[in-house]
Amino acid sequence: MRRCASSQPPVEEIHAEEEEEEEEQEVFQETGGVNEEQVGPVEEPLAREPDGRPAPVEHKNGKRAEAGPGAADGGPRFSMFTWLVVVALLGVWSSVAVFYFDIVDYDRVLARAQEFRMNFSEVLQGKLAAYDTDGDGDFDVEDAKVLLGLTKDGGRSANAESLEEVLNILAEEGSDWIYGFFTFLYDVVSPPAQREKTSKPEVETPTQRAPEPEKDGPAAQETSAAVPLPPLDDSHFVPDDPTEPGQRYEEEPGSIDTTGVLVEESQPEETEGESGRYQTSSKLSAEAEGEEPPKTEPEPEPQTGSTQPTESRQEADGAAEKAAEEQKEKAKKKKPKLLNKIDKSIKSEIDAAEKLRRKGNLDMALKAFDSLVQQHPLSPRARYGKAQVQDDLAEKLRSNDLLQSAINTYGEAAELPDVTSDLLRAALKRRAERQQFLGRMRGSLATLQKLVDIFPDDVGLRNDLGVAHLLLGDNKGAKKVYEEVLAVAPSNGFAKVHYGFILKAENKIAESIPYLREGLESGEPGTDDGRFYFHLGDALQRVGDDSAYQWYERGHQRGHFASVWQRSLYNVEGLKAQPWWTPQETGYTDLVRMLERNWKTIRDEALAVMDRSRGRFIPEEENLREKGEWGQYTLWQQGKRVGNACQGVPKTCALMERFPEATGCKRGQIKFSVMQPGTHVWPHTGPTNCRLRMHLGLVIPAPGCRIRCTNQTREWEEGRVLIFDDSFEHEVWQEADSYRLIFIVDVWHPELSQYQRQTLSPI
Repeated sequence: MRRCASSQPPVEEIHAEEEEEEEEQEVFQETGGVNEEQVGPVEEPLAREPDGRPAPVEHKNGKRAEAGPGAADGGPRFSMFTWLVVVALLGVWSSVAVFYFDIVDYDRVLARAQEFRMNFSEVLQGKLAAYDTDGDGDFDVEDAKVLLGLTKDGGRSANAESLEEVLNILAEEGSDWIYGFFTFLYDVVSPPAQREKTSKPEVETPTQRAPEPEKDGPAAQETSAAVPLPPLDDSHFVPDDPTEPGQRYEEEPGSIDTTGVLVEESQPEETEGESGRYQTSSKLSAEAEGEEPPKTEPEPEPQTGSTQPTESRQEADGAAEKAAEEQKEKAKKKKPKLLNKIDKSIKSEIDAAEKLRRKGNLDMALKAFDSLVQQHPLSPRARYGKAQVQDDLAEKLRSNDLLQSAINTYGEAAELPDVTSDLLRAALKRRAERQQFLGRMRGSLATLQKLVDIFPDDVGLRNDLGVAHLLLGDNKGAKKVYEEVLAVAPSNGFAKVHYGFILKAENKIAESIPYLREGLESGEPGTDDGRFYFHLGDALQRVGDDSAYQWYERGHQRGHFASVWQRSLYNVEGLKAQPWWTPQETGYTDLVRMLERNWKTIRDEALAVMDRSRGRFIPEEENLREKGEWGQYTLWQQGKRVGNACQGVPKTCALMERFPEATGCKRGQIKFSVMQPGTHVWPHTGPTNCRLRMHLGLVIPAPGCRIRCTNQTREWEEGRVLIFDDSFEHEVWQEADSYRLIFIVDVWHPELSQYQRQTLSPI
């Protein structure tokens, strides 16, 4: 057993007789991992100045440093933060080693501490420099003490907010070591109530996300609104647990949440010492053999001085007891059954593994569930638990491979014999969701179809199946599913809004209105979405019903629209919002100047393409026209060139290449637009507020060509640029006697940062 050269007693007692016989002892030199050859004999005294202070010594690089512990050999000095890391790690590792193995490998501990310090020095002195509380220019142990709530007088200070910010920074850096160090210390020094607020935040996962629309206008939302309405906030990952971090385990009893994770009903404590029993998202710990929730005594009636007759009070008490019994019976009926006979026989082992998972010890939890699966291959609950851990690890490590493994394991759990219906439902539902997340739409559809076949009376599963059809672009299949749902549940709001949406996509405008309206009025989960308000208002506008703006106002009040006029759905908050812009306001004056100086070159190339190959101008397919002909020739889409389109207009493309604010705009397009006489474009809005739209007039017959944005109407001029924000409602008329030709250039909103321009998803 190694000994420590410090004043602390050795980890393990050694008999006095053995100590006398030992001629040499291994000495642990606390220098951050410097070996014995570098340290030299321990007995050798340090050189001192006449005043008793340690004398400075020479480093190997020729520089001088104050002598002290670990400096006798000229080795490098280490900051107090490193010492704190070493001490903390020694405490943890020593405890584990003494308890489990009765051995401590101090060299390995210090080596890892040194590696840890080097790897994250940039984080500590860079991003965390803002938390330098003592003014010494860096982030060190004293700053950590303040954030941990330890003041010099031994009291605590309220720094939970700053600490949480630091933890977020460390979590984003992917530093399990540094994060674990802080949370370890925080758990030691903080009161329990405060500890709950420091759970590691979920990290967004950019590996895959639900698809977003790729077109402009209402049709842009029509391809996705019922498809199953992907998140509107550009978040990349749907967390497993919808509750807040501090509330993670306090879930509603007796239900199954939207992620397919079973939610447990709390159980009565068996003894006073079991107050620490936990509650799992899989309803494992509450799966009981005949257990019932504890009975509660009825509350005493308040003394109000009433002279109510005794019989009336007895009747009231009886009614209250009856209601309580009915509620209890209802809760019993909802309680999922997760464990079959095999699972019940190993319930304690499953509980232990699940506890590891819920505490975030995912590697150990995976080993525990893996062992259970190997020992009990016919245990559905063990296999389901393994799938959940793989799911959690996939989120943590941002691994699609791990997520695919979880999908496979969910499927294996569902295929085992004697699996309970509740576990079968949860496993397959979660499997379908994760398949959708990875873009495995056909696999998800097959999984949901299997669920519907097993549970044919479950309307919710049928609604999910309809969404899966829409994700595949199979409106016909989705329509059939929702017709079946409405046949058995005619008031189902979710089915109504989606069915109305499909009708509108089929251009059955008037027929779609009652379904969309009644679905929104139902207030059922899944109906309060901006796209349904958007399409209901659009449908009402097209039939000439002014109540459209009342629904837009409702959508605005519900937080779906920035205003009644600005109804885009894929937005970045806080951007300047106005319908019309000047070149100076955009900051893109060079681009505007280039377009206006070269407008004839751009025009001539467009006209040549029109004469040679009119097929390059594709008819508008977004259902935006009330009447007329409207063709578009696209050069850039979503920040990328479109095929060989630039071969037809090489000079135009060469001019545009100099302006990345346009060619790199992933939420916009660069295209020619030709509109024939007699064309009217319905009032509509673009899908995002992240871009501005420039119109360069090329061929503008007068009069009769005009564009309205909100309540202002303007006309194009040849060789001039109009700039507007197409997330505001706009409308176009072409009433001239010949075609109108313009060049459309979308640019990033000028207030977006470079980081936002790089990371925003394409539209």
